[in-house]
Amino acid sequence: MKHLTLRFIHLSCIIFLLVLFMTATASYAEGPTDHNHPAVVHDQGVPATGHDHTAPISADVHAPPAETHDHHASGAVPTHDPSAATTAAHGDHGGHGTGEAHQHPGLPMVYVWGSVVTMAGILLWGLWAGAPDDRPKRTINLSQAPGVGRAVRWFYHAPWPLVTLKIISVTVFLIVVYAGLFGSPLPERNLATNFVWNLWWPLVVVSVFFMGSFWCGICPWDTLASWLVRHRLWRRTNPHPGLNLKVPQALRNVWPALLMFMGLTWLELGIGVTKIPMATALMALIMVILAFVSLIIFERKAFCRYFCPVGRALGFYSRLAPIGVRSQNQEICTQCKSMECYNGSEEIEPCPTHLTIGRFSQNTYCLSCGNCALSCPHKNVSWQLRSPGSEALAEARPMWDGAWFMLALMGITSFHGVTMMPFWNTWLDTSAHWFGETEMPIAGFTLGMLAGFLLPVLVYALAIGATQMLLPGAIGYRRLFVALPFSTLPLAFAYHLSHNLDHLYRETGGLWDVLANPLGTGLVAMTAAERQLRLVGGGMSEQVLFLSQAGLMTLGLWLAVEILRHRGWGLQVGGGRLTGWRLAPMLVFIAAMTACNLWLMAQNMNMRF
Repeated sequence: MKHLTLRFIHLSCIIFLLVLFMTATASYAEGPTDHNHPAVVHDQGVPATGHDHTAPISADVHAPPAETHDHHASGAVPTHDPSAATTAAHGDHGGHGTGEAHQHPGLPMVYVWGSVVTMAGILLWGLWAGAPDDRPKRTINLSQAPGVGRAVRWFYHAPWPLVTLKIISVTVFLIVVYAGLFGSPLPERNLATNFVWNLWWPLVVVSVFFMGSFWCGICPWDTLASWLVRHRLWRRTNPHPGLNLKVPQALRNVWPALLMFMGLTWLELGIGVTKIPMATALMALIMVILAFVSLIIFERKAFCRYFCPVGRALGFYSRLAPIGVRSQNQEICTQCKSMECYNGSEEIEPCPTHLTIGRFSQNTYCLSCGNCALSCPHKNVSWQLRSPGSEALAEARPMWDGAWFMLALMGITSFHGVTMMPFWNTWLDTSAHWFGETEMPIAGFTLGMLAGFLLPVLVYALAIGATQMLLPGAIGYRRLFVALPFSTLPLAFAYHLSHNLDHLYRETGGLWDVLANPLGTGLVAMTAAERQLRLVGGGMSEQVLFLSQAGLMTLGLWLAVEILRHRGWGLQVGGGRLTGWRLAPMLVFIAAMTACNLWLMAQNMNMRF
């Protein structure tokens, strides 16, 4: 009877949360933005009057804008328009957008409701489902797969395919840096800001969905640093130049990368690096310098393993990727004594992050550099195709620092979306008044960013405490805390992908013009009409975008519930397991975070610049 009562209470909590979310989204649907009238929001013409982006708009997007539409005409520059004289010497509020910026239309309510109904069914299934399926997950050796096997074998049969991609990557990097340093200060006209923030970063995150941590294998930061230190394109340098010191024990974790991740977020959104071409270029050069110094001081690639915020974010996301580098035959690795994958060969460098191919079971620190595949005398290394999230289900090891990094990914990713909301600038204006800031509202932004990071952690901590109370036997709070944050990875990744798809679709419309004039020579700030044209998007229907975003959000919640069920089942305490109704607090947490992210997706969001 007690168990039935508890189940009823937990079920009521989840239903109450869903009803609350539905009520909020319904209230939003009755607000000023109506997704049921495409001519109001989704038509990409020129606004008919002033800055009212919800008014009916002209169908002739090529007609010259009215005088009141030119945001850069004398006396008509909006207070928060980031492109006005490069945001008035960079004095706007940073973040993705500003109060007067053109807006991306949010996810229409028909897709929101469809997602909510599906998600409700998934949550109820997670509450009542029995033990998860523990059958071994099937994998496919891509080097032997029909159609792609030959290409995979060719790619790793010699160093030159990967070296060629590195040369291309470095070339693009140098062009982007040059444009940032010596090109136009207008972010919408400069290749550096357009390429880095509107194309490179969104595509890097999307690439994890298909290729895991492959980007790390061709990263220009590490490639340039390695060439400068070793004076070679790929062959091993023996002895390794530099001090070759071991990384101090206190730094052998992801805390440095977490701090850098938060620091980069602060620079990107708080200082507004995304809207300053020179700052974007300098930040990229600083990353190369950090990688260079790390190679000079420490053994192997300590920067990539412990310090790089982008690499660690991609590494944790890669736990969900359907692809990973693994051995083809585990028995060969077991019998191997020379371990070239770890030690390297006469010509190939050792594993840069101290991994042994036959012993590791998580992509977190794999750089997809190809060293293990090239050095293995048995050619026993290949990419494996697997079920998405299979690594996060059971293989990845729980770690205290890793738990905090995953929670930070979830919080900071959602915070990016918050900074694109129109109300964000209201908060910055209010906080600037509180703190007496007349320039950039750094204090208010910092408080908001810390709240965006800590609030989800606090809710997660409360959910863990409630879960601990429901277990039949004693289990340490810390053990629970580090075991279950794997379920937050798909929530962060799904929102990150959905958010970045919007950037790719709506903010790359003028990329060809930027490529034709990467320095922005002789160009003036964009007019309102040009900004509106950039929102048109291209390459696919807007409905396909919406369907993809709704599908990704739903897939993220389903994968989060699956990971929670598997991770909970592995916690056997006092003859019982963490399953079924005992998962209710964590299911409520997953539902709450998904509801927040889905609400963010439903809002109109300001353009980046």
